[in-house]
Amino acid sequence: METEKLYMLVGPDGARTTSTTKGTLGGYRKERRYGRLDCKAARRALANGALYAQQRVFFADEATAVAAGYHPCSVCMPQEYKAWRAAGGHSARP
Repeated sequence: METEKLYMLVGPDGARTTSTTKGTLGGYRKERRYGRLDCKAARRALANGALYAQQRVFFADEATAVAAGYHPCSVCMPQEYKAWRAAGGHSARP
């Protein structure tokens, strides 16, 4: 009997949950950033060390990532990032 593969996803409340559906977006918990699974910046960070991998999270969709308090990646999601910035994202940072 084959068991179904489970994936660890972050829900809209920020809590981790298990799902039978693979996440569509990846994120970096430390900077609360999300992006595509094929993001060049994420791949580079994963290749450079285990710290990034330890902080890696996954989301079912973009709405869930935003609800959990994450913002778009400027590398793989430039249009979404610009819209987020225009709406006041990072307004507290210098």
